Amino acid sequence: MIETTIEEIFGVKAGMVWEALNHKGPSTVAELTKATSLSREEVFGALDWLGREDKISVEMRGRARVFLLPASPLIWPRNA
Repeated sequence: MIETTIEEIFGVKAGMVWEALNHKGPSTVAELTKATSLSREEVFGALDWLGREDKISVEMRGRARVFLLPASPLIWPRNA
């Protein structure tokens, strides 16, 4: 049996969401779900991970909650 850590599960998905935001720019959960092929629950888990590490911002645009990367360019840390 291969053991998988929480960091591996959420970290990989967080990297997928970060890459989608880096490529597509500000996005809603629905857009991130489509861009990453993750479920809504997986996207929310990844956003939580990124938010706790201060790697994303969120703002309201009308009634939509939009997630985006900070203004300064970042490179996703592959070993994080």
